[in-house]
Amino acid sequence: MKKIVIALLGIITISYVVGALSTQQLHTEINIKASPDVVWNHLVNFKKYPEWNPFIKKASGSLTVGSQLAVTIQPPGKAPMDFEPVLLVVKENEELRWLGRVLLPKLFDGEHYFIINETSKGNTQLVQGETFSGILALLLWNSMEQDTKNGFEAMNKAIKNISEANE
Repeated sequence: MKKIVIALLGIITISYVVGALSTQQLHTEINIKASPDVVWNHLVNFKKYPEWNPFIKKASGSLTVGSQLAVTIQPPGKAPMDFEPVLLVVKENEELRWLGRVLLPKLFDGEHYFIINETSKGNTQLVQGETFSGILALLLWNSMEQDTKNGFEAMNKAIKNISEANE
């Protein structure tokens, strides 16, 4: 019994170290003919997400660093997933960033970010991406990469459309 416990602890330790050291990245961007404040206002108006957002179906919570959000995402053609990320960065008209996690640190972590850059007067580049880490992220990467990227791109197009329509 003692050997089994030691073997399991060894496997867990190795998995944790491998997961902590490996990361996978997704990066998308889109140019929007609207000012950064218009894009920001759509991005942080969580109550309106069900009306326009094809990827993040629902989001709620306080826009305060350290607060926990309730988020439902649904990559195209996949089942919805609920999680409760913690807000890491809230910089009005510049950046929104959160960390989502499954159970324990470095088992499956996702640091999701939106970066808003003014490219010229009245135009914006929206960058949406995520850094995934943890042993489960490593193991699931091939099955989730394209679906997640498609979700990001669908959301980018939707926020472009709604922002340009309201500019």
